[in-house]
Amino acid sequence: MTKFQKTALLAAAGSAGLMIGALIFQYGFDMAPCKMCIWQRWPHVIAIVLGALIFFMPNRFIALLGGLVVLVGGGIGVYHAGVEQKWWEGPTDCTGTGLTLSDNLLDMSTPVNIVMCDVIPWAMFGISMAGWNAILSFGLVYIWVRAFRTP
Repeated sequence: MTKFQKTALLAAAGSAGLMIGALIFQYGFDMAPCKMCIWQRWPHVIAIVLGALIFFMPNRFIALLGGLVVLVGGGIGVYHAGVEQKWWEGPTDCTGTGLTLSDNLLDMSTPVNIVMCDVIPWAMFGISMAGWNAILSFGLVYIWVRAFRTP
């Protein structure tokens, strides 16, 4: 295995670690994800797949794509953290500004659990999970770019 592949796999493993952490919070601590949390997971899933692809088909441009995908995920994390901090508005269907009673909510036969995107369910050192996802994602972008540039 080349140094390039090892570095790319390290970046993909970082995304896998973030996904495992998210699933531990979801299933181990009963913290259901909001809509924007789910958005943040997709780039990491794609990065994991790209890492596996590099393992079987070494190609530097796949590493560049991995960096781009995780950069998008970090951007979503910044956006979500800003929504949580009320710096800007988020999607109206998962924030306190846009929820209204609808026919679905009036149907009491099924439980409705809307996880709010503008509520911080957990934070460490004053940084929410979305904020940590952004910070760690940007770190992973650096590793993906290093993989791309490694001879």
